[in-house]
Amino acid sequence: MPTEILMPALSPTMEEGTLAKWLVKEGDSVSSGDLLAEIETDKATMEFEAVDEGIVGKILVPAGTAAVKVNTPIAVLLDDGESVDDIGSSATPKAEAAPAAEALPATASAGATPQATASAGATAQAAPAPSAPAASDGSRIFASPLARRIAADKGLDLSQITGSGPKGRIVKADVENAQPQAAAPAAAPAAKPATAAAPAPTGPSADAIAKMYADRETTDVPLDGMRKTIAARLTEAKQTIPHFYLRRDIKLDALMTFRAELNHQLTGRGVKLSVNDFIIKACANALQQVPDANAVWAGDRIIRLTPSDVAVAVAIEGGLFTPVLRDAHHKSLSALSSEMRDLAHRARDRKLAPHEYQGGSFAISNLGMYGIDNFDAVINPPHGAILAVGAGVKKPVVNDAGEIEVATVMSVTLSVDHRVIDGALGAELLKAIVENLENPMVMLA
Repeated sequence: MPTEILMPALSPTMEEGTLAKWLVKEGDSVSSGDLLAEIETDKATMEFEAVDEGIVGKILVPAGTAAVKVNTPIAVLLDDGESVDDIGSSATPKAEAAPAAEALPATASAGATPQATASAGATAQAAPAPSAPAASDGSRIFASPLARRIAADKGLDLSQITGSGPKGRIVKADVENAQPQAAAPAAAPAAKPATAAAPAPTGPSADAIAKMYADRETTDVPLDGMRKTIAARLTEAKQTIPHFYLRRDIKLDALMTFRAELNHQLTGRGVKLSVNDFIIKACANALQQVPDANAVWAGDRIIRLTPSDVAVAVAIEGGLFTPVLRDAHHKSLSALSSEMRDLAHRARDRKLAPHEYQGGSFAISNLGMYGIDNFDAVINPPHGAILAVGAGVKKPVVNDAGEIEVATVMSVTLSVDHRVIDGALGAELLKAIVENLENPMVMLA
């Protein structure tokens, strides 16, 4: 029976995509894992792999087609002995789902204004495929490449996981929802039905707003996938997260001197540390010093992380990414600097894989390079906090001896989710960040 190949959901927030390029042509034989096409999502251009083997019988969506909805048939795969004439002969053709075709809870990076530079993640759920056991006879376990990577990171045994994809294939949602060596939990009491919330006011319609400017010269700018995601996630973040804000000034003179000395010594290695590299390290160490603040909101619980996984906002054309530096507390300044440069470069080219911009418990948004003195950033769910960093500016300050002197001062604002971090705990976290930056040598101890 011919197999329909569907437009996959290659990012958690993807609703439609552009079929940028076919990597196969009609008549080609493909095997599981072979690359079929390049697809532009709301986040990046990604390669799409085959799940089953067969022959490409017909390409339904030509290369370059934009706004193809997720789960739309884009090609048909034939088994041995089948022909193009068999296409459409069955009223219920089987469907080949993409390796990451299911949408699931994730952190979506977005945001693009000086006062709102991170976005909210959303929980989207596609219709599940019938469950079937994964192959566990030792010959082969069917799992998508992303599912295998996540399983390796979480220490999961794929043979113990039931796949929900086509033919029992293990997909991303299966390993995301699995727990390493977890005992079966006791049955929980049935939850009470949630009370439906009153719909939020939507404001004037697009047509009504357009009429206001009918007598003015204007240009309509269509929303692409990323901008739609930014609008939705930022609105959700501000409506659902109880933000509060903590502000501090940080004296950077000791850090600037220390940075100059290190950069001089690292010249031969081609390494040049930025102030942002020190900020990343300071925040990563602070999350270890105040472990109760290294946490995320999970709806019915708070999840505390052991490692310091720090997200850093990177502006790109049309939006923002927040790539995550994992285990940042274990990495040297030079390693963090190199990794951050690589992630930022690939973010601007939209070449980041989903696991590189999902996760983390804490984010940094630095607009100091644009001359912004201070601002308030929007928390990126499920993170517990985000640090907004302003420019270092020379100001008169009173030193410990009571004398006025000129110092380089940087203003920071910590936006905190009050569901995850209370006021005193947030103040303790910010105090640790300040002390690390004002005494930079301590970060190397």
